[in-house]
Amino acid sequence: ATSGDTGSAVANGFHNVPGVSVVLLYPSGKVSRIQEQQLTTLGGNVTALEIKGTFDDCQRMVKQAFADEELKSRVRISSANSINIARLLPQSFYYHYAYSQVEDREKRVVFSVPSGNFGNLTAGLFAKEMGLPVHKFIAAVNSNDIFPHYLQTGEFRPKASVQTISNAMDVGNPSNFARIDSLFGGCADRIKDVIYSRSYTDPQTQGAIREVKEKFGYLIDPHGAVGYLALNDYLKENPGPYSSIVLETAHPAKFKDIVEKSSGTAVTVPKNLEQCLNRVKRSTVLPNEYDALKSVLL
Repeated sequence: ATSGDTGSAVANGFHNVPGVSVVLLYPSGKVSRIQEQQLTTLGGNVTALEIKGTFDDCQRMVKQAFADEELKSRVRISSANSINIARLLPQSFYYHYAYSQVEDREKRVVFSVPSGNFGNLTAGLFAKEMGLPVHKFIAAVNSNDIFPHYLQTGEFRPKASVQTISNAMDVGNPSNFARIDSLFGGCADRIKDVIYSRSYTDPQTQGAIREVKEKFGYLIDPHGAVGYLALNDYLKENPGPYSSIVLETAHPAKFKDIVEKSSGTAVTVPKNLEQCLNRVKRSTVLPNEYDALKSVLL
């Protein structure tokens, strides 16, 4: 199940690998054009399923497949998104790599993580448990504000996701919340000690893309822009000497129209992305019903 970015990475990683079939579920009309081209144009052992629903529907269907004993007796299945712990372990390593580049380690280290399904953030928490001296994690979210609401109220209330320009974070029921909750013994106050979270609208995100270009000469994608906004708010509310790191999540060319409009700067599309734009899209449209997925897998 992919909200836009993971799926293409998985597809390219396993493309034409003998003995492996890749099945991607993505929400129809809720990923950017380049993302969709990356998901649907490889062919070979990669099958793209365009689900009439949200990312949460895609994820629910995948989870149902893992709970289906009849299916599992006939097909060997594994997940390559953050449902699978094997996705999170290597992700935790680059927090260590980022820390290794911090010049002043006397300052407290803060990571701002654009968050949707919270896999990346959970990997960071694992890194901290391994001993990485992180002072604070910032869970930066778009209008899908389930997690900030949880930190404010202590109540985790999943809801239907809202479509935004930072689409890979359009998640209304982040599955990695269960891991975070377990890691902190179900205590919201303990989670609050380690994680700060804020949500941002599309206009705020567009403003951040423009600001980052003007201040730093860097073209940031909409997801990274949300991370930048959350870091700024944290620093305003918690003054002090920090070494601050914002995790960037995608090339701005994947969101070319939004980034160009927001920044006033032309975005150069890398050759490997440009190639997929010229290929033919091949996807199978399915309803957001598990039986439809099961029939494809069988």
